[in-house]
Parts: sequence; C-alpha cells; structure tokens
Amino acid sequence: MQDKIPLIVIGGPTASGKTAVSVALAKEYGAEIVSADSMQIYKGLSIATAKPTPEEMDGVPHHLVDFLEPDQPFSVADYVKLAGEKIRDICSRGKLPIVCGGTGLYISSLIDNIHFDDTAGDSEIRARLEAEIAEKGNHALWEKLRQIDPETAQKVHENNTPRVIRALEVYEKTGVPISVHKVNSRREESPYDALIFGLTFSDRQMLYDRIDLRVDKMLDMGLVSECREVYETGGLATCAQAIGYKELIPYFEDKAEFSECISKIKQETRHYAKRQLTWFRRVDGINWIECDKYGDLKNIIEKMKVFAARLTRYSMYGSVETDPPEG
Repeated sequence: MQDKIPLIVIGGPTASGKTAVSVALAKEYGAEIVSADSMQIYKGLSIATAKPTPEEMDGVPHHLVDFLEPDQPFSVADYVKLAGEKIRDICSRGKLPIVCGGTGLYISSLIDNIHFDDTAGDSEIRARLEAEIAEKGNHALWEKLRQIDPETAQKVHENNTPRVIRALEVYEKTGVPISVHKVNSRREESPYDALIFGLTFSDRQMLYDRIDLRVDKMLDMGLVSECREVYETGGLATCAQAIGYKELIPYFEDKAEFSECISKIKQETRHYAKRQLTWFRRVDGINWIECDKYGDLKNIIEKMKVFAARLTRYSMYGSVETDPPEG
C-alpha cells in the first residue's frame, strides 16, 4: 500500500492565533501552508476575513488565499480537489504541508477524503425551492426535508436555507437522500496521515476578549471603508457571508447607530467562534492546545513539536529542542 501523506492540520475558532502558530510551526519545519478558510479564498475582502498580511506570512508560502474573484462560485468539493493538489505538490518538493484554517467543513472533508457526487446544481429546482421558502417560510421547507431525509434534517437548522435547498435539490435530481450520498462518499480510505491540532482557550472570556480586540484592529485597518466600497458596488452576494460586512449595512442605510453595528459584529463573531469549537470537537483524533496555558508562542510551538516527535513520519522535518511546560 502506498505510504500516506504526512500532514499537520491546525484548526480552531477565529482569533485563536492560528495564523501566528501555523507560520511559526512552518518555519520550524520548512513547511508550506494550505489555507482552509472559506472566505480568504476571495480576492480583496482582506480586512473582514482577517487574511494574513505579507508581514504575518513572514516568508512562508501560503496557498489557496486571495485567488478567486468574489463573484465566482466555490464549493467544498472544489476545496478538497484544489487542496489535495497543493498538498501533493508540496510533498513532491520534499516539504511538509500544514493545513490551517477555521472552516471545519473544509478540513473534515479534506482529511476524511470525502468524495462528492457529481450531481450538478439545477437552477430551475433551486429557484422553485427558493420561491417556496419565500412563500411558506423556512420551517415548511425544512419539514419537507425531514420527511425524505430525517438524518440530514436533524443536522441542519431550518434557517440554514442553502443546505436545506441543496439537500432537497439532490433528492429531486437523484431520488437518493444526500445523507446516503455522504455515506457512499466515505468508502475510499484517506490518503493523509494527519496530525490534527485544535487551538482553544481554557478561559473562554480570554478568547472573547481577543475577538473584541481583533474587531477594533479591523476598524483601525479600514474595515468600514472596505465594506462601504463593496456595498456601493453591489458585491454583497459573496461578502454577506463574511461577518463584518452585513452588520454594517444598517449603518450605511441610516437604520442603526455605528456603535450598535460594531457591537453586533463582535457578538456575531463570538457566536461564530462557539460554532467553530462545536464543529472541531467532533473531529476524531484532534489534539487540543489550550493556548492560555503556555504563556507565549514559543511554548505552544514546542508543545506541538512534542506531539510531532512521537510520530516517526515527522522526524525528517524537525526536532524538539526543549520540553514545553506541562499542560
């Protein structure tokens, strides 16, 4: 059997320090980073998506960042394909790939080697379902999904209309529930031997304080101007997915005070961080790093290197020089 591809994965909630940790670890191993962020793929939108700056990248090659126009569609299937290509290319050059990001669906689908069915979207079916939602409401359509695919309905909130519509669309086109498609997609073994880290904080308030500080920094960097430009050019279809854009629209339309909108950004970002943590807790084999227990970046990196040193597949890439503090 062909050897599996060694892969380090760094996930976790927004503002947990993934960029700094991944860059520092990459410099230890001479590695390259493959982003797993569903919004950082788009050109522009740099501030709201917390896209790493050249200074933050610190000379470490980053892949799948800032390469797609905002009006171009991009699916998790596209990500798995492109990320796989980048990972194989990095390995072919004798480098270690590090996948880093907060989009749990991208990471899980990649490391579990999910094969997505070739069922293309059907614009007519989708338009009809969207009209049905507008007429009858989210719950009515979710109830229809529950009747045909209770397993998927249990996992998808009725307000997550894109996923509800997609599940119904697949069923109408194939006669097979999307949950069955997903079971079939896992039949092929993953080519990756992944060492998975999750960044978190034992003190949840510390994470929330970091989120508030990040939003303040984004404002200093020009978040409002970035969002206003997108708003005035009508490019909100993609941007509306990024926290920090849609919350400012009421301010642009004189429907809310600026301070209210900023508070909403911070609140929605905290909620997003909680959802990310919930997702990553379901990832098998994840090694949690409680960043506030290690004091500084150097100790976090040394802790991660200890995990890697236990696995012979990483011995060619780096070595442990000091023991990290207990934790």
